Amino acid sequence: MRVEHAYARRGALAYLADWDVRRARIFGRSEHTSGIAPFQRLVSQVMSEEPYRSARRVYWIKDNGSSHRGHCSNRRLRAQWPNIVPLHTPVHASWLNQVEIYFSVIQRRVLRFQQHYEQAASPFQWKFTRSRLHKLLKKIQVLEVHAAAALT
Repeated sequence: MRVEHAYARRGALAYLADWDVRRARIFGRSEHTSGIAPFQRLVSQVMSEEPYRSARRVYWIKDNGSSHRGHCSNRRLRAQWPNIVPLHTPVHASWLNQVEIYFSVIQRRVLRFQQHYEQAASPFQWKFTRSRLHKLLKKIQVLEVHAAAALT
Protein backbone atom coordinates (compact mmCIF):
# COMPACT_ATOMS: atom_id res chain seq x y z
CA MET A 1 0.00 0.00 0.00
CA ARG A 2 1.36 3.41 -0.95
CA VAL A 3 0.47 6.35 1.28
CA GLU A 4 1.07 9.91 0.14
CA HIS A 5 1.26 12.40 2.96
CA ALA A 6 2.70 15.58 1.45
CA TYR A 7 0.17 18.36 1.12
CA ALA A 8 0.02 22.12 1.30
CA ARG A 9 -1.87 23.25 4.37
CA ARG A 10 -3.83 26.33 3.38
CA GLY A 11 -4.33 27.38 7.00
CA ALA A 12 -7.24 27.54 9.38
CA LEU A 13 -9.70 30.37 9.12
CA ALA A 14 -9.91 33.07 11.76
CA TYR A 15 -13.37 33.84 13.10
CA LEU A 16 -13.87 37.48 14.04
CA ALA A 17 -16.97 38.70 15.77
CA ASP A 18 -18.52 41.81 17.19
CA TRP A 19 -21.35 41.76 19.70
CA ASP A 20 -23.93 44.52 20.03
CA VAL A 21 -24.82 44.06 23.68
CA ARG A 22 -27.79 46.42 23.52
CA ARG A 23 -29.51 44.58 20.66
CA ALA A 24 -28.08 41.09 21.35
CA ARG A 25 -26.83 40.97 17.78
CA ILE A 26 -23.67 39.23 16.64
CA PHE A 27 -21.66 40.20 13.58
CA GLY A 28 -19.29 37.47 12.52
CA ARG A 29 -16.99 36.79 9.64
CA SER A 30 -14.37 34.27 8.66
CA GLU A 31 -11.02 35.47 7.37
CA HIS A 32 -7.93 33.66 6.14
CA THR A 33 -5.93 35.35 8.88
CA SER A 34 -6.32 37.79 11.69
CA GLY A 35 -4.74 41.23 11.68
CA ILE A 36 -5.44 44.88 11.04
CA ALA A 37 -7.12 44.48 7.63
CA PRO A 38 -9.51 41.69 8.73
CA PHE A 39 -10.40 43.67 11.85
CA GLN A 40 -11.07 46.77 9.71
CA ARG A 41 -13.35 44.68 7.47
CA LEU A 42 -15.31 43.54 10.52
CA VAL A 43 -15.72 47.13 11.68
CA SER A 44 -16.79 48.15 8.15
CA GLN A 45 -19.33 45.34 8.11
CA VAL A 46 -20.92 46.70 11.28
CA MET A 47 -20.56 50.41 10.60
CA SER A 48 -22.07 50.16 7.12
CA GLU A 49 -25.43 49.21 8.67
CA GLU A 50 -28.03 51.21 10.51
CA PRO A 51 -28.26 52.26 13.28
CA TYR A 52 -24.45 52.36 13.57
CA ARG A 53 -23.81 54.29 10.36
CA SER A 54 -25.90 57.30 11.43
CA ALA A 55 -25.52 57.06 15.21
CA ARG A 56 -24.04 60.05 16.97
CA ARG A 57 -21.69 57.74 18.91
CA VAL A 58 -20.85 54.07 18.68
CA TYR A 59 -18.89 52.79 21.65
CA TRP A 60 -16.54 50.14 20.30
CA ILE A 61 -15.13 48.10 23.18
CA LYS A 62 -12.03 46.16 22.19
CA ASP A 63 -9.73 43.77 23.95
CA ASN A 64 -5.99 44.21 23.61
CA GLY A 65 -5.47 42.00 20.58
CA SER A 66 -2.46 42.99 18.53
CA SER A 67 -4.56 44.07 15.53
CA HIS A 68 -6.69 46.53 17.46
CA ARG A 69 -4.91 47.82 20.54
CA GLY A 70 -3.36 51.15 21.28
CA HIS A 71 -3.53 54.68 19.97
CA CYS A 72 -2.73 53.76 16.34
CA SER A 73 -5.73 51.47 16.18
CA ASN A 74 -7.94 54.13 17.74
CA ARG A 75 -6.74 56.73 15.20
CA ARG A 76 -7.45 54.33 12.31
CA LEU A 77 -10.96 53.72 13.58
CA ARG A 78 -11.74 57.39 14.20
CA ALA A 79 -10.29 58.44 10.84
CA GLN A 80 -12.65 56.13 8.97
CA TRP A 81 -15.65 56.34 11.31
CA PRO A 82 -15.68 59.62 13.28
CA ASN A 83 -18.66 58.49 15.34
CA ILE A 84 -16.74 55.57 16.89
CA VAL A 85 -15.59 55.98 20.46
CA PRO A 86 -12.96 53.24 20.90
CA LEU A 87 -12.49 51.79 24.38
CA HIS A 88 -10.28 48.97 25.64
CA THR A 89 -10.99 46.41 28.30
CA PRO A 90 -8.24 46.06 30.91
CA VAL A 91 -5.40 43.69 30.02
CA HIS A 92 -6.11 40.12 31.20
CA ALA A 93 -9.81 40.84 31.68
CA SER A 94 -11.40 38.86 28.85
CA TRP A 95 -14.23 37.98 31.22
CA LEU A 96 -15.38 41.61 30.84
CA ASN A 97 -15.56 41.36 27.07
CA GLN A 98 -19.05 40.22 26.00
CA VAL A 99 -17.87 38.79 22.69
CA GLU A 100 -15.41 36.58 24.60
CA ILE A 101 -18.37 35.13 26.47
CA TYR A 102 -19.98 34.42 23.10
CA PHE A 103 -16.77 32.68 21.95
CA SER A 104 -16.80 30.52 25.08
CA VAL A 105 -20.38 29.43 24.29
CA ILE A 106 -19.26 28.42 20.77
CA GLN A 107 -16.34 26.42 22.17
CA ARG A 108 -18.55 24.51 24.59
CA ARG A 109 -21.07 23.73 21.87
CA VAL A 110 -18.35 22.51 19.52
CA LEU A 111 -17.15 20.11 22.21
CA ARG A 112 -20.71 18.87 22.79
CA PHE A 113 -21.11 18.40 19.04
CA GLN A 114 -18.02 16.18 19.04
CA GLN A 115 -19.59 13.89 21.65
CA HIS A 116 -22.85 13.79 19.68
CA TYR A 117 -21.05 13.11 16.41
CA GLU A 118 -19.00 10.28 17.91
CA GLN A 119 -22.25 8.49 18.81
CA ALA A 120 -23.90 9.10 15.42
CA ALA A 121 -20.88 8.77 13.11
CA SER A 122 -20.32 6.04 10.59
CA PRO A 123 -17.31 5.52 8.33
CA PHE A 124 -17.14 7.59 5.17
CA GLN A 125 -17.42 5.70 1.92
CA TRP A 126 -14.46 7.37 0.24
CA LYS A 127 -14.80 7.33 -3.54
CA PHE A 128 -12.15 9.86 -4.47
CA THR A 129 -9.45 8.07 -6.48
CA ARG A 130 -5.79 8.93 -6.86
CA SER A 131 -6.30 9.74 -10.56
CA ARG A 132 -9.11 12.19 -9.71
CA LEU A 133 -6.83 13.75 -7.11
CA HIS A 134 -4.06 14.24 -9.68
CA LYS A 135 -6.53 15.84 -12.11
CA LEU A 136 -7.75 18.19 -9.41
CA LEU A 137 -4.22 19.14 -8.37
CA LYS A 138 -3.29 19.84 -11.99
CA LYS A 139 -6.37 22.05 -12.37
CA ILE A 140 -5.47 23.96 -9.18
CA GLN A 141 -1.90 24.40 -10.39
CA VAL A 142 -3.11 25.86 -13.70
CA LEU A 143 -5.43 28.26 -11.84
CA GLU A 144 -2.59 29.35 -9.53
CA VAL A 145 -0.30 29.98 -12.52
CA HIS A 146 -2.99 32.09 -14.21
CA ALA A 147 -3.64 34.02 -10.99
CA ALA A 148 0.09 34.69 -10.53
CA ALA A 149 0.41 35.83 -14.14
CA ALA A 150 -2.52 38.19 -13.70
CA LEU A 151 -0.76 39.84 -10.74
CA THR A 152 2.38 40.59 -12.74
